[in-house]
Amino acid sequence: MSSADVATAARAIVHRTRGSAHGPITRLVSPGDLGQFLKPFVFLDLFGFKPTAGHKGFGMHPHSGIATLTFMIEGDVGYEDTTGKQGVLPAGGVEWMRAGNGVWHTGAPVSGSPVQGFQLWVALPASEENAPAESIYLSSGQVPQEGPVRVLLGRYGAAQSPIPAPADMNYLAVRLKDGEQWRYTPPEGHTVGWAAVNAGRLGAGDESSEPVETGELAIFEESGEAIDFTAQGDTEFVLGSAVKHPHELVMGYYSVHTSEAALARGEAEIQRIGMRLKEEGRLG
Repeated sequence: MSSADVATAARAIVHRTRGSAHGPITRLVSPGDLGQFLKPFVFLDLFGFKPTAGHKGFGMHPHSGIATLTFMIEGDVGYEDTTGKQGVLPAGGVEWMRAGNGVWHTGAPVSGSPVQGFQLWVALPASEENAPAESIYLSSGQVPQEGPVRVLLGRYGAAQSPIPAPADMNYLAVRLKDGEQWRYTPPEGHTVGWAAVNAGRLGAGDESSEPVETGELAIFEESGEAIDFTAQGDTEFVLGSAVKHPHELVMGYYSVHTSEAALARGEAEIQRIGMRLKEEGRLG
């Protein structure tokens, strides 16, 4: 095989999954399974449901050691967090919650309209895993776009997210028309790469690969090569690429840290905030 053949070889799919469904939520990646291979991307949920009268949303819950990014594809969700922010995250909007040393937050539909979105967890570097919590909320119009790509985190072309990524990573939402082709050339060092489809079918990988179906996540081989995509029907998906997170994943129930000591600090802060919320009557 010549160097030219190597340079143009398709970047293969090495694993694919439909995750595990828990009611309206499909868990595609968890820290204890594929998150070990995709770190800093350690958790991904695809959620979708039509709210009912008794649906209370996701409830107040804690995190530490990670950042969460919630991307609302459809529907509006009310939010509140213990950094003091509250409001409505509209369809197309993004919630960035750098939990750091500890935070609690909640979200619930604000109407009877269907809701769909992705929630991603990103492992934080040691310098940020016990930092003060910080939240950023972007409306659809505040999410930069170039061509078919909306930049949720990182940069694509001239479009750069206003969210300060904690490490070298991109997280993109892509929409392609039937038959449209798109090539993603990752930045230097981004050897981690994956895509998850929420609508349509996506040709990817080498010629022998089956399409990536709605509700499926595909992991690409670790390399710096470009990834080619072809939409089979109008298709929507999210894509992540990054420099690999260099630390082990030390896990609590709602937390991921780089060491047992850092985890202990985060869980202590979570408990402290939780006691305050109970005293204020905001937690059952």
